[in-house]
Amino acid sequence: MVARSSPKGRGAPGNAQSSRFNLPQRDADGDWLDAIGAIDDGPPPLRTTVTIEHPRSIISRNTSPDLPFDQSINAYRGCEHGCIYCYARPTHAWLDLSPGLDFESRLFAKPDAALLLRETLRKPGYVPKVIALGTNTDPYQPIEAEYRITRSILEVCLEARNPVSITTKSDRVLADLDILAQMARHDLVAIALSVTTLDGRTARTLEPRAAAPRKRLAAIKALSDAGIPAHFNVSPVIPAITDHEIETLVAAGAQAGALSASYIPVRLPHEVAPLFRAWLDAHYPDRAGKVMAIIQQMRDGRDNDPDFGTRMRGKGPWADLIRTRFRLAVKRAGLNQHRWRLETAGFRPPANGLQGELF
Repeated sequence: MVARSSPKGRGAPGNAQSSRFNLPQRDADGDWLDAIGAIDDGPPPLRTTVTIEHPRSIISRNTSPDLPFDQSINAYRGCEHGCIYCYARPTHAWLDLSPGLDFESRLFAKPDAALLLRETLRKPGYVPKVIALGTNTDPYQPIEAEYRITRSILEVCLEARNPVSITTKSDRVLADLDILAQMARHDLVAIALSVTTLDGRTARTLEPRAAAPRKRLAAIKALSDAGIPAHFNVSPVIPAITDHEIETLVAAGAQAGALSASYIPVRLPHEVAPLFRAWLDAHYPDRAGKVMAIIQQMRDGRDNDPDFGTRMRGKGPWADLIRTRFRLAVKRAGLNQHRWRLETAGFRPPANGLQGELF
């Protein structure tokens, strides 16, 4: 049996079936489906579509002991970066869409996000806390260039002096350097750039539409030079694919100007596991079995460990080895010497955004 490759510029080999919601197996919509039977030059690239969504609230809250924040905003559903390992892929099943190609090509945008945030921050009972951006899908994925929703959220947070943390795989974050620099002067922002590998060929299959690793490192330097706290996230660490780069990655992040670093072993919840297995078969057939065997050793014999406390670090000898290597690399690089503190003391409810307030 020949392993199925992903469409050009995409991460998933196809559309995964959701056994949780009885989602039927199907091919991707659009130009790809129209051209399945084409014989001249193969099918064209799968097009990206964006649906406008109008939620009634914008801040999501959690009580997870594994996360350093309890409120977050996701400006978009789905992510065009197409990272095959993305733990957010299963969320598309809630929309009756596939966590496979649908997740990276059928996107949803929330243009009302800033208005909803402004209303929330104005409520008498609101307690100022850090708002995390990029916890589910990337706030600086390609469509942000058109919709600018993340930027509008930052504008409200700057006005209200409400702190923000950002996680991204894109150098597009530099488009908001003007706002971010202002926020940094008030200790209102910290940014984590996630880099999985320094190898361009690996990155192109692993995370096909994310910024190239060198661009992410350049973004860390630009943020650091602008006085904006930058964190380096080696995530995910994939055994027998990227784990040999741990020391090199940490050193590169430190050289670029990051103040701290962290890592997360690859996680494969729900539909991510079969998608990842198909990706391994297509791109690394020589070691697919080895990769999954190591992952299962770190996850109690399963493809994924959902338990609090261990899901972000793994268990067993392999997890211990990765932890030790990372700790030593961080020590050699002089990272994690101190933690910055994001301030809420200056919080002030924002204006309601209505013209009437001008008079």
